[in-house]
Amino acid sequence: MQWETVIGLEVHAQLTTQSKIFSGASIAFGAEPNTQACQVDIALPGVLPVLNKGAVERGIRFGLAIGAKLNRINSFDRKNYFYPDLPKGYQISQFALPIVEGGELTVQVVEGGKTVEKTIRITRAHLEEDAGKSLHEDFHGMTGIDLNRAGTPLLEIVSEPDMRSAKEAVAYAKALHTLVTWIGICDGNMQEGSFRVDANVSVRPLGQKEFGTRREIKNLNSFRFMEQAINYEIRWQIEQIEDGHTIQQATVLFDPDSGETRMMRTKEDAHDYRYFPDPDLLPVKLDEDWIEQVRAGLPELPQQKQARYQGEWNLSAYDAATLTGSRALADYFEAVVAGLAKPDAKPDAKLAANWVMGDLSATLNKANLDIPASRISAAQLAGLLARIQDGTLSGKLAKQVFEAMWAGEGEADAIIEAKGLKQVSDSGEIEKIIDEVMAANAKSVEEFRAGKEKAFNALVGQVMKASKGKANPQQVNDLLRQKLNG
Repeated sequence: MQWETVIGLEVHAQLTTQSKIFSGASIAFGAEPNTQACQVDIALPGVLPVLNKGAVERGIRFGLAIGAKLNRINSFDRKNYFYPDLPKGYQISQFALPIVEGGELTVQVVEGGKTVEKTIRITRAHLEEDAGKSLHEDFHGMTGIDLNRAGTPLLEIVSEPDMRSAKEAVAYAKALHTLVTWIGICDGNMQEGSFRVDANVSVRPLGQKEFGTRREIKNLNSFRFMEQAINYEIRWQIEQIEDGHTIQQATVLFDPDSGETRMMRTKEDAHDYRYFPDPDLLPVKLDEDWIEQVRAGLPELPQQKQARYQGEWNLSAYDAATLTGSRALADYFEAVVAGLAKPDAKPDAKLAANWVMGDLSATLNKANLDIPASRISAAQLAGLLARIQDGTLSGKLAKQVFEAMWAGEGEADAIIEAKGLKQVSDSGEIEKIIDEVMAANAKSVEEFRAGKEKAFNALVGQVMKASKGKANPQQVNDLLRQKLNG
């Protein structure tokens, strides 16, 4: 039997406010346990929540960015459940009237060597408070409770079950991560828990309309673990069904050490939480002028940039998507392109893209650095690429100059001068080298004239070697072929 996977994601994005969603306590990461939990956060009797306007604004910003409906009237509800790190015995969330409904995100997925676009629908995004944290590792036979996170503002983003593979789910999660950091509503730090993913996974026979029973994989905090967890869960569910077992709706955790998911508890449905309107919080009314003010403050969004890169600079969909993987990367790339701009012609955006995605990204990865920490500025890289454009450097020599720039040896022009790396483009000088190579490699010359094309490549290699890699490769090819055919 053939099986189809159905995946929906719930993403918790911690909002970039300075204080909590219903109190003035700090949300700074790394404080000593229970030092950032005020009377509201720990639910002392008689205290009342006060809504953080900054959290609402960030919800508006997200809704506008995904083309969603903003509920002009939205409200808060109590989600009732008992857990040791939930001080009030309920979580304040949005259920009946969330701030954001609908919207979509288009992602790039590589399938069979081709880049395919897929649009993932978003069901809703709602504001809520985070719970505290249970600490198990530092206590012998006991659990500690840290309430610093209690009340931290979250935007929970719920997708439709539109994904059909772990690869699609990861592509969507990455695109969402890019978007929320791009528009400044979340810092995206997965290690600190600022961006957490819950994956709802089920399987069904191919062609069946009804969904299978889902299991929710909680708190995935890396894209690599997310892909591993979903793929394991898919295999496990299929094996269970094929062995005659039924899938029980459950919440599971992923163990990176074993690469397996394990059940934490049976999964609740919405009615189990006994949602009801929070009597301490009035409904929120979004003013039209405020919404337009937020809209005016939005930057050019990733998908808008992708369309512009493809239309204005003729970049491929893959290149455009890669270069908009983060706002910092896109800004760097555009600065390089601007440095190559000439009054009478379009800048060579493809050359810039190749170097930013190629040598620069590889070197950053090797050094475990992000683009803002690059040792070569955008202006410096543009200066190097300009020397390729004007024929001063070949691609091979440019790589040597790039390495020297990364090592802190100065600007491209200074390195070229100091190391004598200027490309030889004088045709007379190149012809002299070709003549010497042809005289020393008579056998290869005869083989080429007998129809063996490989001999030509061997001769080119000898010319480049004789010139110490400095001869202009295109001129070498053209002049050598002329002489061989003369």
